[in-house]
Amino acid sequence: MALPGVARADDTLGGATQGTDQRAETGDDGTVSVTVGGVVFDRSKNGTGDSAGPLTSSASWSPPPCWYAPKYSPEELQAHLEPIWEAGSTGHQWDTEQRKRYVDPDNPEKDFNKDRSGKGYWWASYVDKSFPPGWDSCDEDYFWVDEGDAPPANIENAVTPEILAELAYAEIRVPGTEVTLAPAQTTKVNLPTWAWLDAAEFKPVSVTASVPEIGIEATATAVPVSLKVEPGTPDAESYPASGVCAIVDGRIGEPYARGKADSTPPCGVKYLRSSGDGTFPLQATVTWQIDWTGSGGAGGDLPDGEFGATQDVVVQEIQAINR
Repeated sequence: MALPGVARADDTLGGATQGTDQRAETGDDGTVSVTVGGVVFDRSKNGTGDSAGPLTSSASWSPPPCWYAPKYSPEELQAHLEPIWEAGSTGHQWDTEQRKRYVDPDNPEKDFNKDRSGKGYWWASYVDKSFPPGWDSCDEDYFWVDEGDAPPANIENAVTPEILAELAYAEIRVPGTEVTLAPAQTTKVNLPTWAWLDAAEFKPVSVTASVPEIGIEATATAVPVSLKVEPGTPDAESYPASGVCAIVDGRIGEPYARGKADSTPPCGVKYLRSSGDGTFPLQATVTWQIDWTGSGGAGGDLPDGEFGATQDVVVQEIQAINR
């Protein structure tokens, strides 16, 4: 049996949308916001395209597996709970205890806090629908919060700007990291291979999470800071030696140009043996720095995130010509 105050992250505020996957709304400016788990996400400045993907935290950190947010008005909670009690599927004792909590037989106007309708919300927990570890830790039953008041101090993971920033972090998608190589497709043993990422493909992305019912929001922004190139074989040298290429003037690495064949690339690799009949899996991983700003001047940093991709590189021996 589901916990009485726990909702899936795909539930939305309001009885009419309870249980739906998500709700999308288009604003006057054409942007689309999506409501998931009681939180509205604006993804209009997110990364797009088939190669875009989520960040993996470079630290031992993960976004909240569950959280609390406004869920029901007094009338909506009554419409949700009374059919459950009438069905008796949750047991007489539980139903009786719940009725005592929400129903005042001496003053029906106070049932479910209806005398405070429009002045607050019943809050409940929402669960990340991927059910990560800790998803069942938000087991508080419905609780009331007056408009303008903070949730009870003993309630962990009640939405705040920082919690919203962490949830926004989980929604960030960054562009793919296939680097441009020169020589392209096929390179030669002992020949420096230049690697770079175009600035046009590499710009900050952000997601804004908000709870309009209580007027708070936060924006998490990811900014690319470096590229790590791993040749895919120990028989190779990296440029620089660490394999980590910094971003300079909005670009990582430097495009190869005619006349630079004898120069050392600022970002790249040099293979010391051929790949034979196969290929080497060159791994390109970009590190993204994450910061956030939120309501009331709140803000700070979140752990860096990484996103990478593998591309196959053919390495051939340089053929000597015998005369």
